Amino acid sequence: MIWIFPALAGLLIVYFAMRSSRFRRFAEPTLSVLVALLLLSAFIVWLRENGSSTNTASPPPFAQNRPVIQPEEIVLKDLQFTRKRPDTSYRATGTILNNSAAGLTNFNLTVTLEDCPDGKCKMVGEDTALILARLQPGQSQAFETFFTFPSPYGVDPIAPKWSHRVTDIRGRLP
Repeated sequence: MIWIFPALAGLLIVYFAMRSSRFRRFAEPTLSVLVALLLLSAFIVWLRENGSSTNTASPPPFAQNRPVIQPEEIVLKDLQFTRKRPDTSYRATGTILNNSAAGLTNFNLTVTLEDCPDGKCKMVGEDTALILARLQPGQSQAFETFFTFPSPYGVDPIAPKWSHRVTDIRGRLP
């Protein structure tokens, strides 16, 4: 509700500046200085609030105690890639096995495609997919996702070589 007073004051200043040239000569420099002071004070307040929020003793507001699952505890079996339409899209299928002591919620699967004719590999691209897998310890589940890689000049990889890694694993206590 307090914003009404500055809004009315601003409207009055604009009205009087339109009506009187003497007021305009006085109002323009005065308002310029006031705006500069307000911006400077807002910057100082912003700096002080940022400095006080870097307290390392307090945890982040939405931090949870989540179990740590290592990438080697997530096993991907029978991982296969099939070319789909459009030509730059590949369908990936396989089975996820949770070998950790905690329940698995999701993880990122990053796949790299290289073209290796005559033993000389050239990277085609890399893509990451979020895999949702609600698995208890020791359980497995089939999955399917899609990856997109650039196809320069419409040339297909002659000898594709696939590599993958599991990152950003999220778990829950069983």
